[in-house]
Amino acid sequence: MKLNDQWWKKSVVYQIYPRSFRDSNGDGIGDIQGIIEKLDYLKLLGVDVIWLSPVYDSPNDDNGYDIRDYQKIMEEFGTMADFDRMLEEIHKRDMKLVMDLVVNHTSDEHEWFIQSKKSKDNPYRDYYIWCEGKEGKEPNNWGSFFSGPAWDYDETTNEYYLHLFAKKQPDLNWENPTLRQEVYNMMKFWLDKGIDGFRMDVINMISKQPGLPDGVQAEGQLYGDGSPFYMNGPRIHEFLKEMNQEVLSQYPIMTVGEMPGTTPEDAILYTNSERNEVNMIFTFEHMDLDSAPGGKWNLKPLNLVDLKENLSKWQVGLHNKGWNSLYWNNHDQPRIVSRFGNDQKYRVESAKMLAACLHFMQGTPYIYQGEEIGMTNVKFNSLADYRDIETLNMYRERKLLGYSHDEIMTSIYAKGRDNARTPVQWDETDHGGFTSGTPWINANPRYKEINVKSALEDPQSIFYFYQKLISLRKEMDIIVEGDFRLLLKDNPALFAYERKWKSESLLVLCNFSENELIIDDEELVNSLPKYKMLLSNYDGQEANALRPFEVIVLKK
Repeated sequence: MKLNDQWWKKSVVYQIYPRSFRDSNGDGIGDIQGIIEKLDYLKLLGVDVIWLSPVYDSPNDDNGYDIRDYQKIMEEFGTMADFDRMLEEIHKRDMKLVMDLVVNHTSDEHEWFIQSKKSKDNPYRDYYIWCEGKEGKEPNNWGSFFSGPAWDYDETTNEYYLHLFAKKQPDLNWENPTLRQEVYNMMKFWLDKGIDGFRMDVINMISKQPGLPDGVQAEGQLYGDGSPFYMNGPRIHEFLKEMNQEVLSQYPIMTVGEMPGTTPEDAILYTNSERNEVNMIFTFEHMDLDSAPGGKWNLKPLNLVDLKENLSKWQVGLHNKGWNSLYWNNHDQPRIVSRFGNDQKYRVESAKMLAACLHFMQGTPYIYQGEEIGMTNVKFNSLADYRDIETLNMYRERKLLGYSHDEIMTSIYAKGRDNARTPVQWDETDHGGFTSGTPWINANPRYKEINVKSALEDPQSIFYFYQKLISLRKEMDIIVEGDFRLLLKDNPALFAYERKWKSESLLVLCNFSENELIIDDEELVNSLPKYKMLLSNYDGQEANALRPFEVIVLKK
């Protein structure tokens, strides 16, 4: 396969979470017409691909990741005609569209599940995972990602169905070949419309271990950890190869699999082009480094040495063997400038540094809406202002476990998914110009100072820094092709790495602290005069020193 067949290697992807992107009709909910309005803005930024989070018909229990009809558009977002026009307008601007593929589970309002619940001998029964209880309780001790058990009891048939996520998201049974063909037909429906690929939601969970054994139950936990039995399960590669053969290989598209619990060794199996599975995966290891034992809600400060070791492991491990996806933000993650940067005194500097640190690595970079203007986490005063099912369920569960309101809110402020879901801040008018009505979730109050309008008016803004990073990736093959070498791996504040390809070399130096950092490594200091400045987030360069959150990129 030649590089021009692998167009996604040089591409930069922009994720749109449609509910919060832009509302065109004043109902407080972002929509497809709102996306069309802003396509020229994305073209100006320079991105190649738009990844659109689900716009399918859904009761919206998990903001669209609970799909009721895979081939219908959610009314709040518009019509299929709106979608077709959006796709046409995206292609007219030489951009591509990647859709979310959510096939680990459906909504419990999907026609398949409505039929499946009716009786044990219904033709759709085996589309889902049903089990008898054990001693009057759930079939096993697995917990759901959204709190509570991973099983729900159905009185009609006296059995339980599996839902790794919300109760309204029953898991599909991929052991059923008829179900798999239904999924493949649905994928072809969208690809035949002309979309350019799929982002595959928790796709490495579709194969469950037979027997569904109990998971280890850690001290203080209400449920067992079932992940060893549903992440990277026994038939996952078989299923993905079949999907590739039946569907993906028939179209010139891009695929990225969301795959929690994967290692670089797993990623090579999933992404090596000779294996015909997917082009790249989303890993989560680097996003778990500021979590203490017990999960993401248990907070600990980031140790930069851990982050460097982790990202280096993936860069080196997949070089010439697979392909990386590069991201800091998405609809499930808090804002990176609040998380690993400083969103107050050094918001602009740290946002630019984090961007450059990521974008000069090997892989396909993903930008999440608002990241390019440095949007920050939000602290709503009231729990009633939060909308995310995971957050609200966690609050109730932790109250039962004896946590105080303030303790739980501290975790929500740091890690809650609604940090990413507040409306995009377009200008300084009410609700950041997202809507003329009442938004489905409140805007971040900082919209008066942080918005697209002011970013576009400021030549030194974060937006134009991202624009430069995107253009450099298109111009410099070394960014796409070069190997990666971590430098000064034990330095607690400096993230330094080198990229090499043919006779070229890049040196990336990132200060992850709010203090001036003196570079005292003799070998590195002696090498600096051989390089020329390519990019920085400050004016001028101080000899052998990095200012707070400074990044310098040097070229030889």
